[in-house]
Amino acid sequence: MSDIVISGTGLYTPPNAISNEELVKAFNQYVDNFNEENVAAIEAGQLEPLAHSSSEFILKASGIKSRHVVSKDGILDPEVMMPLIPERSNDQPSVMVEMAMHAADEALKAAGREPEEVDLVICAASNMQRPYPAMAVELQHFLGAKGLAFDMNVACSSATFGIATAAGLLKAGNAKLALVVNPEICSGHLNFRDRDSHFIFGDACTALVLERAEDATAPEQWHIRGEKLITQFSNNIRNNFGFLNRTAPLTQFDLDKLFVQEGRKVFKEVVPMVSELISSELARQALSPDRLWLHQANINMNQFIARKVLGRDPEPAEAPVILDEYANTSSAGSIIAFHKHRGDLPSGSVGVICSFGAGYSAGCITVQKG
Repeated sequence: MSDIVISGTGLYTPPNAISNEELVKAFNQYVDNFNEENVAAIEAGQLEPLAHSSSEFILKASGIKSRHVVSKDGILDPEVMMPLIPERSNDQPSVMVEMAMHAADEALKAAGREPEEVDLVICAASNMQRPYPAMAVELQHFLGAKGLAFDMNVACSSATFGIATAAGLLKAGNAKLALVVNPEICSGHLNFRDRDSHFIFGDACTALVLERAEDATAPEQWHIRGEKLITQFSNNIRNNFGFLNRTAPLTQFDLDKLFVQEGRKVFKEVVPMVSELISSELARQALSPDRLWLHQANINMNQFIARKVLGRDPEPAEAPVILDEYANTSSAGSIIAFHKHRGDLPSGSVGVICSFGAGYSAGCITVQKG
């Protein structure tokens, strides 16, 4: 059976950045406005006053210092507190596809491939901006690619599940050149009025080119040595917004219609699951990792998982973190880490691309540099 390689990666970073300080300033103004408007109810014990956030709290809780977003102004307006992204006409590339085209262009150039050579496109992301036509089919059209294209959603594990799916289709002979893109506009489903989560997400898009090793000509190739995917149902990370509840007017109290999570429960349940997934997969293949490109959700989770897998405290380069600049970009996070922090590794190096998130879902892709 053919060996499958990752022969190119790409990254699109939105031009707008929001620092913790900017975010906190807007959030605290919203809190002051809310408490002032509801002072009578608060004094009567009918409402709890909202509490301020702080840059120190955000950094300690998550390791995040900043985030990139598609639209900045609305997020920082205490009267709006959401991204303002204008709708486009049907004959224009959609926002997610436009992001994906930038990332795909970089990935294809790195692989030494042309768009028309692509015959499999997978758009794997947490939230699609529409149900259909599939974002992947639209991307296929604007790239001039051929073959087949489809969307898939496994929340923050979408990228690793997409890699495994593309690799399987390539091995089966259903395609020769695959493009997996992960356009994430996470700011669109974040409740910026919630102190416990208003800082978590950022926007970005990643892209990967996969092909059979005998066909690849790229100067840098990462051979996929193994794939392990698992899911386990949990309500501890959830987003209920969808077309079936579109008529319900969203208010500040409709927290379950946007991103919500039980952070401590997630940490307690997901960290052991992911640590065991990586460790067992490496043991099965008798491999030792030179690098862990982990899902970028929370620095404390990443450090704990790396410590469990390595059996010691990791060096910064062994489990690189991009959270400080990008925040949590859902499925794109581990791929951003892979994209930015692999160039120094010599031939033969072994690494793990790992994701974990809502579902629960977790994906582990073991790769080796050719």
